[in-house]
Order: sequence, then C-alpha cells, then structure tokens
Amino acid sequence: MSDNIADPYTVREEEAHPPPTSLTGRLSYLGPSLIVTGAVIGSGELVLTTSLGAVAGWSLLWWLVLSCWCKSLVQAELARYTIVSGDTYLRAINRLPGRIWRISWPIWLGLIAYIPGTLGLGGIFGGTGEALSFLLSNMDIELNGVWCTGIVAVVVAGILSTGSYKWIETLMLPLVLLFTITTLICSIAMQFTEYQVSAGELLTGMTPDFSAFIALAALALSAYGYTGTTSGDRSAYTYWAIEKGYPSFLGSNRDHPDWEKHARGWMKVLHTDVLFGLIIVTCATVPFYVLGAGVLNQMGLEPEGSEAVIGTLSNIFTQTLGEWALWLFSIGAFVILFSTVISGVGAGGRFIPDYLIEMQFMDRSNLKLRKAIVRWYLGFLPFIAFLFYLMAPNFVILIMIGGLTSAIFLPIQSGATLWLQATNMDERIRPRRLTYYSLWLIFFFELTMAGFVIWFVVLPPIIN
Repeated sequence: MSDNIADPYTVREEEAHPPPTSLTGRLSYLGPSLIVTGAVIGSGELVLTTSLGAVAGWSLLWWLVLSCWCKSLVQAELARYTIVSGDTYLRAINRLPGRIWRISWPIWLGLIAYIPGTLGLGGIFGGTGEALSFLLSNMDIELNGVWCTGIVAVVVAGILSTGSYKWIETLMLPLVLLFTITTLICSIAMQFTEYQVSAGELLTGMTPDFSAFIALAALALSAYGYTGTTSGDRSAYTYWAIEKGYPSFLGSNRDHPDWEKHARGWMKVLHTDVLFGLIIVTCATVPFYVLGAGVLNQMGLEPEGSEAVIGTLSNIFTQTLGEWALWLFSIGAFVILFSTVISGVGAGGRFIPDYLIEMQFMDRSNLKLRKAIVRWYLGFLPFIAFLFYLMAPNFVILIMIGGLTSAIFLPIQSGATLWLQATNMDERIRPRRLTYYSLWLIFFFELTMAGFVIWFVVLPPIIN
C-alpha cells in the first residue's frame, strides 16, 4: 500500500469489491449525502433563507438558487481526491505548500476560525432550543429557550458520544425528508391563498438584482455561506464517505489492469450520492425562500429578536395551511434544527484526531485512540456550543457569523481541490476537462464572495 493510503481509518484491507453497474445498485450505496443534508437543511434554510425572502421579497431568489448550486461540484471533487488518495481531509490540506511549524497555513486558519465557527454552532443550538420552547408552549408547558437549549445539548452529547455512524445515518433520513416534504406542500398550498405568486414575480426573482444584494449584503452573504453545502459540510462529507467505506471499496491495488474502470465505477456512486443530496437541498431551500418572500414579505414581517423569530417564521405554515398547521410547524422546526445539530456536531468530532495526527501528537495507525477522541469530543462539544450561546443569546446573529465564516473558507477548499488533483492524484482518475474548468470558475466566484464578506461585513466595523 502506498504512503498516500496507509491509514486504517480511510482504507481497510480486503474490502475492495466491484462497483454497482445500475442506478438501483448505486442507490443502495448512498448514505453520506443524507448526513450532510441533515446538516445543510436547517438553520440556513429555516432561519436565514426565510429571513432573506422576508426582507428582500423576490429580488434575491436568483441569489438563493445560485448559493445552493455552486458548491456541490467542489464537494464531489474534494471527495474524489480523498477517496482515491486515501487521505483524510486534513491530511490532504496539510499537503498544500506553505507550512508554518508542522502544518500548512489553511489548517492554521481553520484553527483560528474555530471560535466563529463554534459561535455559528452555538446559534444553531440556540435556534433548536427556541424551537423546542415554542413547541412546548403550544402544549401549555412554559420553558424558556435557554433551558431548552441546555436540554438539547445534553441529549445531543448522549447520542453522539457513542461514535456510531450507522445510528446517525438511520436517524437523519426520516428527519430530513419529513420537513422537506412539508415545506414543499406549504409552498404549493400558498398558490391557493391570497399570497399566491405569479410567473412574473418568479421571473423577476430569477433576474439578478445587484442593488438588492448590496443593500442586504450581510444577510445575503451569510445565507450564501450557510445554504447548500457549507465549507464545513464539504469537508465533513469526506469523513462520512470514508466511514461509509468508499475508499475501502475502491481498494489499494492500483496495478490491476481494470483498476481505472473499477475506480470510475465508484466515482459514479459518489456523484450519485452528491446529486441526490443536492436535489433534496434544492427542494427544501427554494420553498423556504418562496414562503418568506410570498408570505412574510407581504405581511410586512421580519424575523427579529431571538425569542420571536420562531413564532414569526410559523406564519409560513399557518398562513398557507391554516392555524392547525402551527403544530406541524412547531414539530417540523424542532426536527429540522435538531437534525442540523446532530449532523454538525457529529462531523466536527472527526476533525480533532486529524489535527493531533498532523501536528504529530499521535500516530495515524492508532485507530482505537482516534475513535476514543471522537467519542469524548462529541460528548464535550455540545456544551462548548451551549456556553457560546449563553454569552451571546441572539441565535440569529450567531448563525450569521457561522455563515459568513463559511463563505470566507469556501475558496480555500476549491483552490485546494484544484491543486491536490493536479499534483497528488492518480492522473487516470482525474476529472474530465469540463469539470476541471468548472472548478476554476467556482474558485474565482467563491474567492470574489470571500472578498465581499471582508469588504462589506468585516472591514466597516473596523474602519468605523
């Protein structure tokens, strides 16, 4: 086995087998996308996307669609590299030129971003707690958002400290599909109410309006960072793909004459998995914006104030389906935010052993220690996020901070993907030319968006 894949976590010997040759067969190997989708469809969609629609009306629908569709290609191509090379995400990033001490500069930036990233996670916990408080209030049980957030932290720590991938995968599927279908129903039901949307309004929404984007830069950019696959979701996807077994299925024998055909067969499974997740995300994200623009904007409501946000958002259900749908929204809002917490925290623990390995504090072959660290950290991280929420209990602001942080890191990942595929990947399995050029286009777009975050959001408070 080459140095690239000498890691028992990424490649387990004797597990290589032929890839499925039919769509039905490929569907049977899906899984990582469901976990990532559980993280993706949540705070960004329910809170930021709906709020953006409420404030901007139809003028930024194009931006929302672009935010969903511009990131999944990098997700798939970054995973292509890790699956073929046997690298974990951080091991791959640590191959980039420009080391400071033992690790490359993007890893140092990632460590610096730990605080704003965890602030975003704290916001998601806070939103989940507020959703639980709202649900309980409809049952005449008064328990404020802080207490509910603490309960959520304890439950999440208990579930994830087992370190089981299969448990997470099984839990995510019904949670994700339930609220996605419900939101789609609401957006369709809106057409039979006073809030129905015309084809002209949708066409206007799909016409780029840069003045509206600039006027709402902070919210628009944070929604961009937290809709579709975020920077954290793209990196987390590589770990879920490893734990699903994709690199092991690919095998380590690169000298076999049929290896390229074998590898490309598994790439089809990977791309099917990513596409499946993208379809689910789109079917969930766009209806949230449509409901925000079609219902809340016409009502003149903007989700403001930590405790009032969930109640304001509930109008997207009650105004389209009727007052009885308050229960439906209450349950669904909690479910979708809880699924985000489960997926987000579950992914976060996978990075910690890698940091220690790349800093040469532990051996890569010590799989038992790696798993133990993941379990302990997953039991600890929910309480860190809860403490961040207590220090700044406006969960919407915290979620926006997380989204803006994600937007800054997206071009680092797309640039790293291009470099890794060009310099450290088997040339037989590199992407086709169209994919290569598309990656460059996405890289420049994401780099521009990161510049906008710094120019419109980061610099003004410093200058003033």
